[in-house]
Amino acid sequence: MPFPYTGSTKIRFADTDANGHMYFANYLVIADEIMSEFWAELGWDFNQLHEQPALTFTVNTAVDFISECLAGDLVDVAVRFSRLGSSSLTAEFELSNQRTGELAARGSFTSVFVAKSTRKSTAIPPDFRAQILARQPELSN
Repeated sequence: MPFPYTGSTKIRFADTDANGHMYFANYLVIADEIMSEFWAELGWDFNQLHEQPALTFTVNTAVDFISECLAGDLVDVAVRFSRLGSSSLTAEFELSNQRTGELAARGSFTSVFVAKSTRKSTAIPPDFRAQILARQPELSN
């Protein structure tokens, strides 16, 4: 399944740990930032949550470390949706280091859409679902 969106970012010194490479949790932070760019492109801007018909709760995350990233490295983060349910979806990412040309990490986020008033599960809004399917028609199967 192809990755329909890729963003890039630079690893800051503040992103690293005592070993001199990127702190493990920051792989998720960087992936989440690029994933949020993709969501915004599809019409779901987390900076405008008051305008969205629902909220999203991240209920599961996973990351597999493959190779290290150092301060100053430029990384590309490719993102896609791998599962589109009725009220939840799973997004995947791959983080590649431009300096080494190596895959550095891969992982996923599972999000559930919830009603703002009840905080209970609700359907993925039709407009957002349509935008996802327009970019990734293979998810309609």
